[in-house]
Amino acid sequence: MLNNIDFLTKPEKDEIKARLKKEQEKLGALQMKIKEHKLPVLVLFEGWGSAGKGTLIGEVIHNIDPRFFKVATLKLPTEEEKRYPFLYRYFEKIPEAGKFRFLDSGWMDEVTRGVLEGSLDEKTYKNRIESIRRFERSLTDNGYLVLKFFLQISEKEQKERLKVLQDSRDTDWRVGKYDLWQNKHYDKCAEVFEKYFEDSYLPSAPWYIVDAKSKKWAELQILETMNQSIETALQNASLSVPVPQNVFPLAKSEKLADIPLEGKELTDEEYKEKLESLQAELRDLHNRLYRKKIPVIIAYEGWDAAGKGGNIKRITESLDPRGFEVHPIASPEPHEKARHFLWRFWTKMPRTGHIAIFDRTWYGRVMVERLEGFCSENDWKRAYNEINEFEKELSDWGAIIIKFWVQIDKDTQLARFTDRQNTPEKQWKITDEDWRNREKWDLYEDAVDEMIQKTSTVYAPWHVLESVDKKYARIKALTIVVDELKKRLD
Repeated sequence: MLNNIDFLTKPEKDEIKARLKKEQEKLGALQMKIKEHKLPVLVLFEGWGSAGKGTLIGEVIHNIDPRFFKVATLKLPTEEEKRYPFLYRYFEKIPEAGKFRFLDSGWMDEVTRGVLEGSLDEKTYKNRIESIRRFERSLTDNGYLVLKFFLQISEKEQKERLKVLQDSRDTDWRVGKYDLWQNKHYDKCAEVFEKYFEDSYLPSAPWYIVDAKSKKWAELQILETMNQSIETALQNASLSVPVPQNVFPLAKSEKLADIPLEGKELTDEEYKEKLESLQAELRDLHNRLYRKKIPVIIAYEGWDAAGKGGNIKRITESLDPRGFEVHPIASPEPHEKARHFLWRFWTKMPRTGHIAIFDRTWYGRVMVERLEGFCSENDWKRAYNEINEFEKELSDWGAIIIKFWVQIDKDTQLARFTDRQNTPEKQWKITDEDWRNREKWDLYEDAVDEMIQKTSTVYAPWHVLESVDKKYARIKALTIVVDELKKRLD
């Protein structure tokens, strides 16, 4: 039991004071190295009610320049937050490179409280644990230092602290019903906490159990652990992490060169008739999606000038504008580059019942970033698995994921580029970068083939839209979207 953990021998008061001063000064010096080496540090504080999380966070941050840290208190998710994926509000809080983020409670509290209150069944608990392990491992693989502290006090100590707080009108508000219930069912809670520690253990993000009976002693344990961990992380910053094997079932896929583009045309009459019919059907399905609170994510990738924009327009024309959002994805902004590459996509996820459409996506990691040298080889090779995990998280949440690759040939692209360049009202669509990318067509084609082969999973398969005839591609996309929505709704 947690009550019987063998802690380090508590030093004498004078020794604690001397060591504490040394560690406080060390953290102040290390924060500059963290900034210099762009090391992001995420520090999670969990523990018993009244164990002193807020107080200890306050003591720790006194040693850090306030420009380089943020503190967030994460209570149980609101009804609005429940309309997003489980990891959404945690991924949103990850720090920028070179900065700290301190969390007063987080994913452990949410999961263990759900178990204790009976709102989380065994299957959901296992899924949550798997999500947390992937989340923490993905952060550490991408250079984050993740520190997790659990503040331990005895049942007797907790009871005494709660009573002191309740005896003052100024502090009575700090004692919640859950704190009192926790103390009354201390052994049961300890059992759930211990199981969580065991289930969520990761070598790269272990739990540190802190003896929190004495505030100064607890602060010393935390600072010594933080400083040692930061120094180790700085020394290991240049090391590459192993590329994990894919564990998700893959769907069948073809190489782009093997997909015929000829004979995929529609007459104007066929196009108009099918367009009106499919858009009317999609309009009705959108209402049902909202009523049943099913989220939809539609992702577009493809060659420059392949027709993604027109394709997206034909889908959105039939949707209620209050229920969808299109995200045009450009090069990441500085604050986006300073975080995990998936952060800017996690923060754009739709609520339940809504549709998010991405014009360019997280697959830039294994295409543009790979070929232009914007990330290391280890980064983009690892990204296949990280993307599969990301999409699995969304699928398990209940999202319908539809991924389109819009395919044309070199000659068609050249004709469209030339048309854009020679037509004044279209010239904004063509850039020097488009011409440079065209010179790397074969390299991009190899990268796309590998991307499709490694990320076309059974829960998020790729669909290739033959777009030499844009009308054909639009109707095919609408047909796939309608079929996928009907499959889920029916």
